Amino acid sequence: MPSAEREKTLAGAGVLSRDGALRRAGAAHQRGLRAGAAGHPGVGARHLRAGLAALGWQETVSRATPAAAAVPAAHHAFAARLLISLAHLEAEQGRTEYGLDLLDVAEDLTAPGDLGILLSQRGLLLMRTGRLAQALALFDESVPLLEQYADTAVLARVLLNRSVLHLSMGAMQRCRLDLRWCQRIAATGGHELIEAKAAHNLGCCDLLAGDIPAALRQFTAAADGYRLTAPGFLPVLATDRARALLAVGLAVDAASELDSAIVAFRQQRLDQDLAEAELARARAALAAGAPAVAHRWAAAAARRFRRRGNDSYGYVAELTRLRARFATGGRPVQVATEAAALAGRLRGCGLCNDADLAELLAARALIAAGRGSAARLRIEAVRRAAVAGSLEVSLLRRLAKAELAELDGRPGTMLAELRAGLAMVQAWRLRLGSVDFQTGSAALGADLAAAGLRVALKRGSGSLVLAWLERSRAQAFRVRPLRPPADPRLAEVVAELRRLSMVIRTAELGGKPDQSAKSRRAALKREIREHSWQAAGPGSNRPAGQARRREIADALAASGQSLVSILAGDSGMHAVVLRGDSVKLIGLGDFAAAAEAARRVTADLDSMAGRQLPDRLAAVIAESIRHQVGVLTAEIAAPLRPALAEHGGIVFVPAGALASIPWNMLPDFRGRPVSVAPSASSWLAAWRLAGADEPPLPGRPPFLVAGPDLAHAAAEVAQIASIYPGCRPLTADQATVGSTLHGLDGAALAHVAAHGYHDRENFLFSRLELADGPLMAYDIQQLAAAPRQVVLSACDVGRVVVRPGEEILGFTAALLYIGTATVVSSVARVADEAAVAVMTAYHRALATGARPAVALARAGLTEPYSPFVCFGCG
Repeated sequence: MPSAEREKTLAGAGVLSRDGALRRAGAAHQRGLRAGAAGHPGVGARHLRAGLAALGWQETVSRATPAAAAVPAAHHAFAARLLISLAHLEAEQGRTEYGLDLLDVAEDLTAPGDLGILLSQRGLLLMRTGRLAQALALFDESVPLLEQYADTAVLARVLLNRSVLHLSMGAMQRCRLDLRWCQRIAATGGHELIEAKAAHNLGCCDLLAGDIPAALRQFTAAADGYRLTAPGFLPVLATDRARALLAVGLAVDAASELDSAIVAFRQQRLDQDLAEAELARARAALAAGAPAVAHRWAAAAARRFRRRGNDSYGYVAELTRLRARFATGGRPVQVATEAAALAGRLRGCGLCNDADLAELLAARALIAAGRGSAARLRIEAVRRAAVAGSLEVSLLRRLAKAELAELDGRPGTMLAELRAGLAMVQAWRLRLGSVDFQTGSAALGADLAAAGLRVALKRGSGSLVLAWLERSRAQAFRVRPLRPPADPRLAEVVAELRRLSMVIRTAELGGKPDQSAKSRRAALKREIREHSWQAAGPGSNRPAGQARRREIADALAASGQSLVSILAGDSGMHAVVLRGDSVKLIGLGDFAAAAEAARRVTADLDSMAGRQLPDRLAAVIAESIRHQVGVLTAEIAAPLRPALAEHGGIVFVPAGALASIPWNMLPDFRGRPVSVAPSASSWLAAWRLAGADEPPLPGRPPFLVAGPDLAHAAAEVAQIASIYPGCRPLTADQATVGSTLHGLDGAALAHVAAHGYHDRENFLFSRLELADGPLMAYDIQQLAAAPRQVVLSACDVGRVVVRPGEEILGFTAALLYIGTATVVSSVARVADEAAVAVMTAYHRALATGARPAVALARAGLTEPYSPFVCFGCG
């Protein structure tokens, strides 16, 4: 939820008086306000009670019927101020009804000039319990009363709170008007915390409007303000940041934000915020495909909301729990009945978006139960969602309509609805400038894509399956890359990160790890990644089109290659083989077995590389590699044999963990040109970019770099340089990040021999080690022109993280995203001697006119355990 104003400073709160009781009460009030503003309502409430006690207040044991009889009449107005502040802090701890009782008592004591404050505080408590219409009426009544109030912060706070209410009710224009008015007052009056909260709430407006980069920019501004004025509010901000990350499919990152926030809310005893964070955590688990976990979080949130008397949020939590139940195979008729009832309750609370989600859940449950007519009525109840609803509602409506069409035996209509839904996801992707977000957003259309593939497989049509694979995988490659604008602050952060990396490496080599430097490095990585999220997308620019089968087939035929696109799902592992005019759908073996073999073979290669192993251990590892290669052959290669020519190149479009298979190690493909592409469309785009009719060798010498601390790097690039007349490699201190990026920019052929590291947790920081620090995947985005072909003679940097929709991330992927046609890199660690032998042979083959995949196939014959793979067009 956006940030409501919890700081209730009242004019005269710190008044000095000869009356000792009033003076003590004033000091206690100030202490209570500061504690509440810092996010510690329990501490603040104790201070406020001490202030009331100083005035003679006697609180009843039950705390249900507070009495003010013992307070002298002269102190009534100030006691009312204390009660108004106490009411809020009690509500923050889950005692909202008691807080409202306190306000009822305060009303009899309040001075006429403070009436606007009392009304606005009552409005805030009602808003926090979901009584939105009542709350709005009170806010509207209080604003005119406060426009001339001496303390301008009071009106700013009320406007801030009313903006939250407008936002909850979907009144975006009114919300922004209140926030801009609030910002003007806060800036003029020097109210920094309120100004930070206004930025926070403007970010929530942007989030609701679907502008995630703008929302995160506002959240960053709010965070800067909170750190200076009230760090206790940072967990509230983290909850809304998590909602933004969920909106772009980054469920795991959202869960991480929420887990930290939940711990903080428990410590601060912020009951409402804790319940909202638990609800968001349930949604994150649901998005991550963990419905049982989602059910537990949603149940906890529902219980907490009920204790607070917050029916509207309680209904939302129940809806989330019901969605989790449906995902785990709950009884569909029962789910439908409960969802329909929830829809009515949610609509009655003014939560139309959540009501639409409930209607659609009821519809899908009815479809699962075979009750199409009843489901159709529920879907029609959400007919406005396609125009005015959230993306989540719109996509779920498309999915429900598709499932209904399937139930009715209308496959053409079903596929049309699914295509329309995936087009919505692509339009959404165009609003995002970060590759992180562009790839993450594929998760939003995962159910639509899976449904389309299920129908295509049921039909047994290779052409239809291929079309759906191309429509639903690696879609981020269709977004034209944007070069991020120069940012001096970010340049400083990146420079510090490089310096720290060198410090950390030196300390590790010296046997004295520097933990403080590592912590600082982690913080810098977070800052860089989060800054990348704020980049706006290309917007209305049309994405690159999906390639047609005929175009792909013509390019394959011209290059003498076949395409093998692999998919895995509930119906098993299959491959579409495109060869000439033939499109065949082939059933493959067990995907889980193949994926496990792929993981194990790379682990075995890691163990073999760069070590002098005892003969017995080396034999054990070699036998394990032979076995895993045998599994991959049985599950993938053997079923493909009848559909593939005996000779010629192969373009693999793998699925999941199969992206890291060293294909040339499989006997069926040893010595054959193999390239790996994220999709057939991306392969065709790279093929055209490389120039099918142009010679593979550049007109100028290639750009060669040797990184530090690699025994054979200098010798490797020296041998390669001897193949190309006039080639002068960068070595030793010359091999800096800056000089390497300059050489890569627009290069026809580049070769980097360096230590490489694949960062699975954060792909932006997969890197090559150079003389002055790491060259990161993040840096690749800064290139003005993509290099045409890059050879990375480095460990690991061919590895990728695979997200839903077969979206890939990593150093190699970073080069492919910016438009590099071909990247040759390793999917495992590689011994120095093997790298020199393979890479030298590779460049000798290139020099004879061979294309990259052909050259790598020939070079791989020199090494039985070569982990190098040709990515891109080959």
